[in-house]
Amino acid sequence: MSQASPIYAIGDIHGQLAAFENALSVIEKDAGSEAEIVLIGDLADRGPESRRVIELVMELMRAGKNMTVIKGNHDRMFDYFMQSPPRHDPCFRVGYHWFHEALGGKETMASYGVAVDETMTLNEVHERALEMVPEAHVAFLRSLPLSHQSGNIFFAHAGIRPNVPLDRQEENDLVWIRQEFLNFTDPHPKLIVHGHTSINAPTHYGNRINLDGGAGYGRPLIPVAIEGRGMRLLL
Repeated sequence: MSQASPIYAIGDIHGQLAAFENALSVIEKDAGSEAEIVLIGDLADRGPESRRVIELVMELMRAGKNMTVIKGNHDRMFDYFMQSPPRHDPCFRVGYHWFHEALGGKETMASYGVAVDETMTLNEVHERALEMVPEAHVAFLRSLPLSHQSGNIFFAHAGIRPNVPLDRQEENDLVWIRQEFLNFTDPHPKLIVHGHTSINAPTHYGNRINLDGGAGYGRPLIPVAIEGRGMRLLL
């Protein structure tokens, strides 16, 4: 059964507060304040205002906003670093870590008032982060679901492993998978809505919708309305 009303979805936000606020405004103009909204994950990293993005999402959900937030790999990186001792994500490429310039952990820490430079030890950054990052923010990121289903739509940050039942998908795939999923063109059990892999604008590929239009790299954050198996860009 398909959903009765459109579901509005927003791709990877990556600390871009103004773009996120604009996307919310565009959705409200299209559907009012009661619209169902799904955020596909990656609230943090790369952009300058990860703290405020996380705070705003938490505020909206406390206020009863009809919003579901999926856990992204960058949200998991943040959570993993805040554990004691810091936890390394096994899906990182060899030589990568959260503070690698490609990943954006430095920008997230800066948004909490924690400066990170190459002269510091990981323990020094971690101790400072424990002082400056509210425990509620970490608990919120840790609590995020890995997927969400509505009718014939399955939301997951990175995608799914093809030919594995939806209820048997593994966490590492849901937040990290890429080519095995992107290269699969046969039908999935449901329409898969994901982000994670940056493109120029949200795009419908028939068996999946990629929402990640590259806001983490300064491109527009374009929300979409999903109606049945179709997609409408909110420009």
